[in-house]
Amino acid sequence: MGACVTGEQWNAVRESVRTTAGRFCDLVASVPDPAATASAGWTVADVAAHVTTISFLNTMLTGAAEPPFDMPGLAEAIAATTVDTVHGLNDQVMSHFRERDVPRLLDMLRHHVDLMLTASQDHDPGETFSWLGQARPTLAGMFAHLVNELLIHGNDIAGAVKVPWAMPAQDAALFFDLFYAGLANGQQGRLLDGSKRPLRRRIAVEFRSAYTTPVTIVVRDGQVTAEPAGPGADAWVRFDPATLNMMMFGRISRPRAVLTRKIIIGGRRPWLMPAFLRTVRLPS
Repeated sequence: MGACVTGEQWNAVRESVRTTAGRFCDLVASVPDPAATASAGWTVADVAAHVTTISFLNTMLTGAAEPPFDMPGLAEAIAATTVDTVHGLNDQVMSHFRERDVPRLLDMLRHHVDLMLTASQDHDPGETFSWLGQARPTLAGMFAHLVNELLIHGNDIAGAVKVPWAMPAQDAALFFDLFYAGLANGQQGRLLDGSKRPLRRRIAVEFRSAYTTPVTIVVRDGQVTAEPAGPGADAWVRFDPATLNMMMFGRISRPRAVLTRKIIIGGRRPWLMPAFLRTVRLPS
């Protein structure tokens, strides 16, 4: 059974994929030297290749297309990957996908984004698909994940070459609303396995922003669930969506996010946040 994704959310995430992919392609195409370092030892061309492989995997996992490269055991590697081992999967995929010519990469990225948009027109946006670690995000959540990858890696490239890059709050918010909160409401598989020192006690944190549906994320025994926002949470977080995503993916530090007041933490037991974040974590 599909999860509940509103028509407004579905239209918004589809348009965001379209426009953000276009902005990303324009940004990459404008970089004079694709061999310039962008992040973590990757060049601009490497980052473009990485984002392109994500679009390949989306069209593969939703049955819209086969990946245009051969990697033995790819399906098994995807199923075995957790948030703590996703860098290994990225390295495997990048070692098999050798294309680094930027115009060809951007043509591939545009093509697979078009495939996603066209093939999904008649699908329920709440339909789920097997993903990393056997998690089952919704179709809308997979679109939101791609938007976030385009925003985060676009920011990496723009920062490296010192040009502006916008991360609109309404686009960044799609990742929390449709992907992360959506997974907490659904089937996470073993995606979050490996949490260090999971607490047995229940920790509930309410998340609110001007762009997302208020929700309480609950952690217990290393598992994550979502509940409607309401009284009784141990802590609360008020957040700017782009800042939260950048913090969770290790682009800015937690102290910096708090000092800028883009992330505000309060509640009865805010000291439980570090334990909470040992489970509610993303690759950084």
